Amino acid sequence: MNIQIIGTKKCKETQKSERYFKERRIPFHFRDLIEKALTKGELDNISRVIPFNDLIDRECKRFKDRGMQFMVFDIEEELLADPLLLKTPIVRNEKLVTVGYQPEVWKSWFNLNN
Repeated sequence: MNIQIIGTKKCKETQKSERYFKERRIPFHFRDLIEKALTKGELDNISRVIPFNDLIDRECKRFKDRGMQFMVFDIEEELLADPLLLKTPIVRNEKLVTVGYQPEVWKSWFNLNN
């Protein structure tokens, strides 16, 4: 089991995800997108499970500030150039991946009763 939570320290959903794993004493590694963006390989691995279209946060302030709702762009290219456009948290467990706060899915990963 190798849990990785990818997000930002200020993101409420990321904080909830961290709390979920801490409360269940499940070790995880936190990756702050402000400090270290995803590599192309990491993004490719995630996109094998979650399509690029579901990874970009079209509701975030950054997306709107850049006027991206009016632009045609390559999603993968934009996510690599600006990791703060990613929906967070992205939670990885080996080849399993979720986007957002999804305790029901995580519970199934560990067969937890709570």
